[in-house]
Order: sequence, then structure tokens, then C-alpha cells
Amino acid sequence: MKGKFITFEGIDGSGKSTQLRMLAFELQTRGIDVVTTCEPGGTPLGRALREAFLETWEPVAPMAELLAFAADRAQHVEHLIKPAIDAGKVVISDRYADATYAYQGAGRGFSEEKVLQAIDLATDGLKPDLTLFFDITVDDGRTIKGYHRIVKLSAE
Repeated sequence: MKGKFITFEGIDGSGKSTQLRMLAFELQTRGIDVVTTCEPGGTPLGRALREAFLETWEPVAPMAELLAFAADRAQHVEHLIKPAIDAGKVVISDRYADATYAYQGAGRGFSEEKVLQAIDLATDGLKPDLTLFFDITVDDGRTIKGYHRIVKLSAE
């Protein structure tokens, strides 16, 4: 039996990680084998790339950023996501390709075509079976009140 791939997308503070943990717990209590992961940094190489970006003092060229995150995703897909799906597991990821459209596309000004090329190259066409997008305002994402509102609505 082939596994499933679910992604959570949204801004920081939108509740992705909390909802991911809640879903993983619920699936595990039903006897479903679940792998949880995140991007960037879902593999040892990805964590090293992420640390390099966080620790550098020099400005990072937008193209370098796009390609480094594509390299992280390629490693993630090949060494974690695909093997888990092939083993019949449900993979749940805190962010995936949609984040590239937001951060490198809109954030760094790359064309949709260039972003799509990087995503296609990195993912080898792997798309989630389901993506849950948490659409809240930045202000709600920054406040405890907004955080509780999302958890409450999602748990009902």
C-alpha cells in the first residue's frame, strides 16, 4: 500500500506545527504509521544548509537562496519523503514547495516560471496528496490570541 503526503503551509505563527502534531497524534492513535518533517531542514544536509544561512554575516544572493533551498528539498524528497511514502507511511511536512512561491517568488522577486523550474527539479514532480493552508494575518500570527483562535477553530 502506498503512503500519503500531506503538507501544512502558512506564515510563522499560523499554527502549522501545532496542527501537524495534533494530526500526527490522531493518526498514530488509529494505528497509522506517520513520519513528521519540516522544510527547510528535514534531513541532516538540510539542517546544515539552514544553519549556514542563519549563521552567515554576508548578504545571501537571491539565486543562491533559491538553489540552496531547492537542494534541501531535493535531499528531503529523495532520502526521506519518497522512501516513507513507498513504505506505506503518511508523511506530514511543515512546509514544502508552496513556501518557495512565497519566499523566493514573491519575497525575492523571482518569476513564477523560474520558481516552478526550481521546484520541479528538486521534487522530481512529487506533489502532496493534500495541502492545508493556514491563511491568517501577520498580526494574528504574532499574538497569543490569534494562536488560540486557530487551534480552537481547527479542533472543533
